[in-house]
Amino acid sequence: QVHLVESGGGLVQAGGSLTLSCAASDIPSGVYTMGWFRQAPGKEREFVATIPWSDTSTYYADSVKGRFTISGDNAKNTVILQMDSLLPEDTAVYYCAATSNWRADIYNQDGYDYWGQGTQVTVSS
Repeated sequence: QVHLVESGGGLVQAGGSLTLSCAASDIPSGVYTMGWFRQAPGKEREFVATIPWSDTSTYYADSVKGRFTISGDNAKNTVILQMDSLLPEDTAVYYCAATSNWRADIYNQDGYDYWGQGTQVTVSS
């Protein structure tokens, strides 16, 4: 059974920082990409950041570029999202995601096969 286990959410004041972690295990076909999405109340789930294991690049949504940093260990299938300069509009449930499909659209939630349970991030103004 596939597991994506997230940790690190919580409450922080605007301008503060939080670090989210995710570990994937028991994925049958290996992992091509791991990433983060988020969903705020009343809104659709949106792409945040991703890190394909096939190259050294990282990809970010424009709304978090320059403030969030994704990193990971492909040998351990773990990924970390360092969130700095947090804004109230960053408040959401953050989901870790993974895919074994090297052709997946990494910006689209439909491209991911495996999801974590979500962790709440709340940024107060």
